[in-house]
Amino acid sequence: MENSIAHKMTEPQNKKIEDYMLSCPNKKIFGIDCPGCGFQRSVVHVAKGEFKSAFHMFPPIYTSLFFILAVISHFIIKKKITARILLIIAIINVVTIIVAYIIKMNTLLFK
Repeated sequence: MENSIAHKMTEPQNKKIEDYMLSCPNKKIFGIDCPGCGFQRSVVHVAKGEFKSAFHMFPPIYTSLFFILAVISHFIIKKKITARILLIIAIINVVTIIVAYIIKMNTLLFK
């Protein structure tokens, strides 16, 4: 009777946020990290207060979160930020992502 539907509905799930993360299609198909690999896990580390771990997981985490907060404050909260400032933040974020990806791939490929 332990495998009944009622039992499965009442048993504690003990699931963590990590159980709901999406896998990277690029890594699944080609076996190579994409520039965004590690972002989800890094956000979880930030939420847990593990800031150093978050940076090691995905170095552009802080520029990415800053960009996301700027966009949210501009479009959703309606605290207007000029398009020029948003563009500058976006460019800094993209450059950071690209540089971190190049460093990561060089480290992985040329060990």
